[in-house]
Amino acid sequence: MQLYDKGLTLHPVNPVTFVGFKFNIALKYLKVIAFTHKQIELKELGKLVICQENLTDKLQKVKTEFGINEIFYLSTCNRVEFVMLTAHTVDKTFAKQFMDAIDMGLCPVSTGTFLDSAAIYEDREALEHLLRTSCSLESMIVGEKEILAQLRKAYENCKDAGLTGDGLRMFMNCIVKTAKEVYTNTNISKNPISVVSLAYRKLRDLKLCTNARILIIGAGETNRNISKYLQKHKFSNFSVFNRTVENAAKLAADLGGEAFNLEALKTFNKGFDAIITCTSSTEPIITPEIYAGLLNGETGRKTIVDLAVPNDTHSDVLEQFPVNFIEVYSLNEVAKKNLQERYEELTYAEEIINKNIADFLLELKQRRIEVAMRQVPEKIKEIRNTAINSVFAEEVQGMDQQSREILEKVINYMEKKYISVPMIMAKDILINNN
Repeated sequence: MQLYDKGLTLHPVNPVTFVGFKFNIALKYLKVIAFTHKQIELKELGKLVICQENLTDKLQKVKTEFGINEIFYLSTCNRVEFVMLTAHTVDKTFAKQFMDAIDMGLCPVSTGTFLDSAAIYEDREALEHLLRTSCSLESMIVGEKEILAQLRKAYENCKDAGLTGDGLRMFMNCIVKTAKEVYTNTNISKNPISVVSLAYRKLRDLKLCTNARILIIGAGETNRNISKYLQKHKFSNFSVFNRTVENAAKLAADLGGEAFNLEALKTFNKGFDAIITCTSSTEPIITPEIYAGLLNGETGRKTIVDLAVPNDTHSDVLEQFPVNFIEVYSLNEVAKKNLQERYEELTYAEEIINKNIADFLLELKQRRIEVAMRQVPEKIKEIRNTAINSVFAEEVQGMDQQSREILEKVINYMEKKYISVPMIMAKDILINNN
């Protein structure tokens, strides 16, 4: 099989049959193109977010065009990453062609700037990066557990869309197992803080009264989490807006509030004291026109907690109206302090990561042995049938019934042993060599 590309060197692939598809699952094929808060301003990072409605089509397009075997896309408030299994050499040249093909609507200059800041991982480094990411060691807020749920959801969405297979499933099993061990066996998430908890602290400092009118825009995980803080501290006046009104209704029911679709923002006239917004929209939800309508004639300073990347709030809103504005970007300083406080735990977490990588490498080798040995039973049956029906056919035909039954039992016994022994020996050799 040849992999297609546009101008790149083509690499032949020698596929191996494995659980329903042809691809040799090996660590060297794991590649990651990552854009994160470490190299890119959060406000700029939002330009790389792909609208959910177009995501599957765009990923399927590049998967086919570049001969990528499996792929999934991760987007959080501080990272955008493409995780793939491919025999391609993934370098900056490939990344540029990949980004052009996926068509994020960026001008060539912006694309070049992002690519200059991209981190590209492959082989063991790619696995280590994903493990560190799942354990929050690569997060803006070290110790926050939301990233694991976000990573799993991103993978599951692409799996459901048919973009992944057994290869990334194996890697995800390792990723989830490692993250759980880190969170369980270290204090990295002790007294946990997260983007959500930091945002709530800032909101709390503004001393809103508990009957403040709160508009929640978006019914995803982030807004559900911050709603729990609000409910815990006795806030009770909620209106929930979401693209899918059924999801808005679920969150509104939990909060004892009202549910609306996003279009209702244009006509909502009950006023508000604070807006909490986090959607996956790639365009601002709160425009100056919508904000003015939501004010319903009120002129006092309001509060917006915007945890979306890119922001759901149009920049003109902040220029034209008095607003207390809380966004992910403004939480950076607290995040740095959090990292210092958890520094000692990083060593323990990295030890767990390294052990899981070693275990996973052994598992990969064992799986390759299983693949190689899969034809052993068929070969042994072929030898058996040839011996009985061809090589020793006359001798067998000349045996009495009792002798044939004994011969059949002996051959069946030896057949079972010959199937199991090579596998056991191969695994023993592999384990002893490690």
